Amino acid sequence: MKPTERFSNRVDNYVKYRPTYPAALLQFMQQVFALRQHSPIADVGAGTGILTALLLQDGYEVFAVEPNDNMRQSANQQLSHFEHFHSINGSGEATTLPNGSVDLVTVAQAFHWLQPDKARQEFLRILKPGGHIALIWNLRTTHTPFEQAFEDIKQKYGHNYTGIRKSHDPELKGFFGDLGLAEKTFTHSMRMDLPALKGQLLSSSFMPLETDPTFVNVMEELEAAFAQYQENGLVTITYDTKLHYNP
Repeated sequence: MKPTERFSNRVDNYVKYRPTYPAALLQFMQQVFALRQHSPIADVGAGTGILTALLLQDGYEVFAVEPNDNMRQSANQQLSHFEHFHSINGSGEATTLPNGSVDLVTVAQAFHWLQPDKARQEFLRILKPGGHIALIWNLRTTHTPFEQAFEDIKQKYGHNYTGIRKSHDPELKGFFGDLGLAEKTFTHSMRMDLPALKGQLLSSSFMPLETDPTFVNVMEELEAAFAQYQENGLVTITYDTKLHYNP
């Protein structure tokens, strides 16, 4: 399936159950990138607008660039009431934005869908002089028995899971090049009941859906892991939120 189509049948779960980003990340970007009220930001691969919403709430002007029609429409429905929200049918390689038009380009949980060389060229084109690129990932930890069990299910049943999950650290130095590269890590977590846990699992593009013959096995193993490790009907998923940027 093409990257621009992979999430079309997962939008509802994506909106409801994907993790957001910690407030400390937004505060750090505001300080380090010297962002001002209504600073223009291109949120590339914006999806359903998880990061876009946080940027808008902080008062920035956000151009949400997303090639998937269903995800972009979902973002439109949720965020169109923001005066400084702009929905863009574009991609990381072709944003359609003018030259030198934004202070910051963000890519949250979407860098692996980009063609790095073409995206870098496009980001540099649309950035103002002295602008910044911020690549962001929510990376699940495996510090607890439940988190490891959840990871094991994804590894066992996810289609090309290792290819999508792989670390991008080796290619980031080349991507940023002479811009320089810095990194900062933040931590946050989610408490989830069983329906939310199922929804989050099914929001991942690599996990089998109901039509897949392994779907029943996935749900059985997920329910067993939840039953074993839940406390008061909830489990905790912790994330290391990693930010890579040019200082």
